[in-house]
Amino acid sequence: MDRFVRAVRAVSRACGVVAAGLIGLGVLVVCHMVFVRYVLNQNTIWQTDFVTYSLVAATFIGSPFVLMTRGHVNVDVLPLYAGPRLRFWMAVFASALTLFFVITMCVLTFLFWREAWDNKWVSDTMWRARLWIPYACMPVGLGILALQALADLACLASGREPPFGLATGRLS
Repeated sequence: MDRFVRAVRAVSRACGVVAAGLIGLGVLVVCHMVFVRYVLNQNTIWQTDFVTYSLVAATFIGSPFVLMTRGHVNVDVLPLYAGPRLRFWMAVFASALTLFFVITMCVLTFLFWREAWDNKWVSDTMWRARLWIPYACMPVGLGILALQALADLACLASGREPPFGLATGRLS
């Protein structure tokens, strides 16, 4: 199990790097778009679509890294005041629910991606981007997010990590 967790964490870290790169690339393309539009006084064709698709991709591809680093918003009032046993079961429930939701969304977005692939969908803009390319980030990102959620659940169940990342003590 340690190999699985290490491998998933390595992939999640790589996803974080890719997401950061996509955001950086989006910033550069916006700068290019401003230069072309306002300095050269020319039309832009692909830049707006590219920036939109890269930010969506960064969101989905970066989500496993966010889960791994606990960078998401976490409401932990109940776990803070719960005893160790209740805190553990609350964490198992939250992790299982997260895993179920992410797998469901992964399947649904895969079906959406496949529909774009099968029907050869393109964007309605002048760029006519093949939509299966940006849509692929959804099932890929959610699939890796499911692996990260599974690794987190395994670490929780085996006692490798404390529930909600909190020590076993209780606040009073």
